[in-house]
Amino acid sequence: MFNLISLATTPTLTRPTYLTNIRVEHKHIAIVMSLLGLIVTVLVPNLLYAAEGDPATAKPQMPPMEVGVVSMAKQTVPRISTIPGRAVAYQQVNIRPRVNGVIQTILYKEGKVVAEGDPLFQLDDAIYLAQVAADEASVSTAKANLNVANATYKRAFNLKGSGFTVADVEQAKATLDNAHATLGASKAALNYSKTQLSWTTIKSPINGVTDVAAVSVGDLVVSGQSDALTVVTRLDPIDVDMLVPSANILSVRSQIKAGTLTVNEKIKATLTLENAEIYETTGTLLVPGSIVSTTTGTVPMRFRFDNPDRKILPGMFLRGDVEIGDIQAFLVPQRAAKRQYTGQLSAFIVGDDGSAEQISFKDSGTWKNNWIVIEGITEGQKIIVDGLKTVTSGTKVKPIDATIDDNGLVKDTASQSKKGQ
Repeated sequence: MFNLISLATTPTLTRPTYLTNIRVEHKHIAIVMSLLGLIVTVLVPNLLYAAEGDPATAKPQMPPMEVGVVSMAKQTVPRISTIPGRAVAYQQVNIRPRVNGVIQTILYKEGKVVAEGDPLFQLDDAIYLAQVAADEASVSTAKANLNVANATYKRAFNLKGSGFTVADVEQAKATLDNAHATLGASKAALNYSKTQLSWTTIKSPINGVTDVAAVSVGDLVVSGQSDALTVVTRLDPIDVDMLVPSANILSVRSQIKAGTLTVNEKIKATLTLENAEIYETTGTLLVPGSIVSTTTGTVPMRFRFDNPDRKILPGMFLRGDVEIGDIQAFLVPQRAAKRQYTGQLSAFIVGDDGSAEQISFKDSGTWKNNWIVIEGITEGQKIIVDGLKTVTSGTKVKPIDATIDDNGLVKDTASQSKKGQ
């Protein structure tokens, strides 16, 4: 009975040894990870604090970048506007015939200078010579008739009442007057025929340079034809029409009203040719424009220049620098400023905190290698002119006074002082 009860009792289960070992290892790993976390939490902030607080271990800061600067100060400078222009002939004549005829001779050399009155073409003058001869004969006949009428009138007047009645005297007087009128008409016809004969030699009405002949010997030409035989152009002096934007005119007027611009008594201009050559002669304003073009918004102003070497030819496109007067303004070196898409200029200055700061401003023309600036810059500001390739807004800079030579190049006084040390 006892044995049966023992057999019916549930046996006791024993835990395997490998499971007990794994549990112990997990417990050890957890303890190690806790210790590592404690070390990181305590030591890392202390190490960072030590690194920041110890000058020996701190990372060295970059020194401010040296840049060349120019201090801004208002100056009296010429108010110059740069505007496009086009050369116009001072005098230009299309040569046309005044009588009908056939071209007999071309009397000039194409492209050469001719004087006023020099012959250019000779027309066949046979019919005009014949007309002159006929009119001369008419004048001779009229003179003879006048002599007869004069003698008849004198005889009738002297013998009035002795064979000549009052009516006879009056008739003789009328015949005499008619003879005078006939002679006058004959002389006028002769003068006209001689004038037509002179027109068969076509002459230059001005001093100038001839163009290529548009006709050949044997061509028939007629009075009043639309096609010119040639063109004679006077090139010295030469006129230049400059197209001034109406906005520029308004700007100048406002500056005059504000007292910042003093206008010259005579407005002069210089020219830059198409090959970028500066023309050596200064021109003067001839005709100020008074009407704004509805298509271009510009006002034409005509200037006159001496052109002894005939370097400027009609039709050339030129660039004019018009000196209007004197203005109080700042001069910003052109190398220091860039044109923005808005049309304004931008440049870097040295800010109050010693860092580079970008500013924008408008220009009122140029003078030498500088922009003329009236607004947007204050007295004493330092414009950065050198080292601009690496300068951005916020860059710490060390300003070094510099100068700009006539070629727009920077002369750094700092580099010169270093060489002397």
